[in-house]
Amino acid sequence: MVLLRLFFSFIQVGLFSVGGGYAAIPLIQNQIVEVHKLMTLEEFTDLITIAEMTPGPISINSATFVGNRLAGVTGAVICTLGCVLPSFFICLALAYVYYKYRSVSGVQTVLGALRPAVVALIASAGLSILMLGLFQAEASEIVLSDFRVIEFLLFAGGLFILRKYKVNAIAIIFGTGVVGTLAYSLMP
Repeated sequence: MVLLRLFFSFIQVGLFSVGGGYAAIPLIQNQIVEVHKLMTLEEFTDLITIAEMTPGPISINSATFVGNRLAGVTGAVICTLGCVLPSFFICLALAYVYYKYRSVSGVQTVLGALRPAVVALIASAGLSILMLGLFQAEASEIVLSDFRVIEFLLFAGGLFILRKYKVNAIAIIFGTGVVGTLAYSLMP
């Protein structure tokens, strides 16, 4: 019975958590802590903290940890499936519609109009991350005296090596991590 409740709770979370993984956390809390009273708020907070520290999407990690805590490995699988299945079926339906109507000129016009918006969203996210790395502040709160020279040199050097020598991006990430660690460990 608990597994069935968990599955349907996470189906709801997966279906209604529009806006990314962090939008799912209040829904998970509502289902697990408030509606079904399967955990205390303290236990839930601890699990969310662990889910944030592990790699992967926060909503899926949260579902997996909650399921594991409440019903072991079976619960982890059930909760994860419940969280993922709504998105899977929605994407499947959209893919079907796209492949069926992709030759229609209106569909191509809509997709063509969306491309600049997607590029702008990605560029905005990249710029926010860059400003956070170079100034440790949001773009609206930048103070030039907080400019971080080491981070800028690592970014510029990594970008130069990536573009000029076509080195694998993972090697550049690892290399800048090593160089950054050495630079900060040698600073007084």
